[in-house]
Amino acid sequence: MAEAHGPNPALGPVRPIYTSATRVHATATILASILFCLEAKSKQTKTLSLSYLRRRRAATDRTLAAAAAVRRPAGYGEGGLGVVDRLRALRQAGVASMPQVRATEASSGGCGFLECFKEAWSSHKSVHTKVSALTPQQSPEGWEYCLKKGRMRTSQLPRYDWTGPLRPYPISKMRVVPDKIEKPDWALDGIPKIEPDSDLQKSVEIKTPEQIERMRETCRIAREVLDAAARVIKPGITTDEIDRVVHEETIARGGYPSPLNYHFFPKSCCTSVNEVICHGIPDARKLEDGDIVNVDVTVYYKGVHGDLNETYFVGNVDEASKQLVHCTYECLDKAIAIVKPGVRFREVGEIISRHASMSGLSVVKSYCGHGIGELFHCAPNIPHYSRNKAVGVWHDRLWPDEWTAVTADGKRSAQFEHTLLVTETGVEVLTARLPSSPDVFSWLKP
Repeated sequence: MAEAHGPNPALGPVRPIYTSATRVHATATILASILFCLEAKSKQTKTLSLSYLRRRRAATDRTLAAAAAVRRPAGYGEGGLGVVDRLRALRQAGVASMPQVRATEASSGGCGFLECFKEAWSSHKSVHTKVSALTPQQSPEGWEYCLKKGRMRTSQLPRYDWTGPLRPYPISKMRVVPDKIEKPDWALDGIPKIEPDSDLQKSVEIKTPEQIERMRETCRIAREVLDAAARVIKPGITTDEIDRVVHEETIARGGYPSPLNYHFFPKSCCTSVNEVICHGIPDARKLEDGDIVNVDVTVYYKGVHGDLNETYFVGNVDEASKQLVHCTYECLDKAIAIVKPGVRFREVGEIISRHASMSGLSVVKSYCGHGIGELFHCAPNIPHYSRNKAVGVWHDRLWPDEWTAVTADGKRSAQFEHTLLVTETGVEVLTARLPSSPDVFSWLKP
């Protein structure tokens, strides 16, 4: 019997349990809990400096052209965006038109940009409310932005060099779990006590028949909860509302939503929209037609955890996003198909990377599959990548909340995750879709 001590040794012929997830973003990322993420190269834009134009308003056309190439310091203006950047983003989104600069007036001694901007301001100023995220005054009482892994709140949108169009919105207060519900050891103070120093961080646990039965029950509940969340996804619903559904459906089944207060995470599930790779915090933002959203659910029940996630379409989604999500689903499916005793962990990553690269996608290496059971996260770690030459970058960045991981170039990411039981002859998907699961993926239809 081979004993698994890390990502490379072969799995033994008995029953470790781990999660397998996939995350993918457009040009590039897959991760596996087996998770996947896919990214494409970002486009840099050059911006006008208002202060520069103000000082040189009587300059020549040549000077104005040079000014247009001057790049502002990062963080200039609210939320890291200057006025011109914000107007350009809105025009591309079809929200408003950008006032045009009359360079000919500037070259002949007129005020040029400043006069033009002043004339357009009366009709344009309402746009700035749309550019900024919701403020606490516009959202329900007590909602604020999250900082420092959930340990701090602020009433102002944090300044940050955002990688894509998505922004954080205020979040609601932490939801309450009834006293009668069995809770993990972090539920009250946000600090896991057993998990960090457990021997199971270094060695793979072989589950007993009794543990396996508890895992089956818990994973079935987790699947039912995720399906309930999937049924409410549509344009106009907030991710906070998705979190409410997950929380209430978990409680109704006697479970505890494992993410709640785990290392101070403020919500009962993760909702990762568009360029968010994983660990997105549900907030007041309404889902928009064309978004994709991943919902990651983990349930704690009878002393064990069950973990899964899926990525869903919101309304009418473009073909590139459809291909991204479908490829991610296939990557996980192909990886699960090879899982059995004797298969090395690295072979899982090779399968995933190979299929992703065939679609021009690559794997984000920052996240991986993990063991699960009485601990939320434990050994083994399951890498989901191999060396490849796919176009795109896998690097990720964290928002100021220190939870939300986003693609470095702002491209979209998708993921799927299952909890798997390795048997003597193969694998059992404990979080498999049920006959009652919502029919949301066209490729699964007969």
